[in-house]
Amino acid sequence: MSQLSYAVDIQPNTLYPQVELDTSMGKIVVELDRTRSPITVDNFLTYVVKGHYDNTLFHRVIPDFVVQGGGLDLKKEERPTDKPIVNESGNGLSNLTGTIAMARESEPHTATSQFYFNVVDNEKLDPSSRRWGYTVFGEVTSGMEVLQAMSLVPTEFNNQLEWPDFPVQDIILKKATLLPRN
Repeated sequence: MSQLSYAVDIQPNTLYPQVELDTSMGKIVVELDRTRSPITVDNFLTYVVKGHYDNTLFHRVIPDFVVQGGGLDLKKEERPTDKPIVNESGNGLSNLTGTIAMARESEPHTATSQFYFNVVDNEKLDPSSRRWGYTVFGEVTSGMEVLQAMSLVPTEFNNQLEWPDFPVQDIILKKATLLPRN
């Protein structure tokens, strides 16, 4: 199915949509900023509405840095994604504590479904005059204590994926839900 077939479901006229992330460690609610990151918010909400994030793992946890998820199923296999989106990191939003941003590869326009939460101020991830940054597109409005607890779980090198910073005990994103308009 094309992304257009979901357009009516992502609240296109809501400037600050809210999404609840029900995790194995508790609930987190984020408010997204469509005024600053319209492409990124629509992309994220399309994945939410399609159920892409349901039963996925938070697979990268680095204390005093980030908690990342949105790409791996419970078998630790990558979920298929839509095509990458344009980087909107020059939108005036900063990678500060409690913000949600898009993960990407080293090339700037490679974000698909993976996202991360900043658990400290990470201005070094913001754009500069010489480089692209990582697009911030919202902030945590409740559940910050859940996020802080996630950031402290023990991690290890995952041999199956050859990835560092993998939680020893799975942290599961059970369900992501676009909340009704206020």
